[in-house]
Amino acid sequence: MPQTIPITDHQRRWLKKQAHHLKPVVQLGAAGLSDAVLAEVKLALEHHELIKVKVPGGDHDERDAIVDAIAERAQADLVQRIGNTASYFRANPERRERILLPL
Repeated sequence: MPQTIPITDHQRRWLKKQAHHLKPVVQLGAAGLSDAVLAEVKLALEHHELIKVKVPGGDHDERDAIVDAIAERAQADLVQRIGNTASYFRANPERRERILLPL
């Protein structure tokens, strides 16, 4: 599993702009964050590097816990969270068309 290097504030702002037009590629259901859903998140990060995930509505604290758990368990950086949608980034050095972060 690749080791992530924390992204800078400048890189986070740039990634927010890149993620703006993206549609969520993973949507959590009532079951929450299962192993199968986490596997889909990891696979999507491997293929796309920058993804959006839609988490179920409900308790604000519960949503925050799910968003943080995805980042931790998928070893990804949380780029942004707006409402029920969170954006994540994890670099994949083996991907042909990598996302090159600004310095």
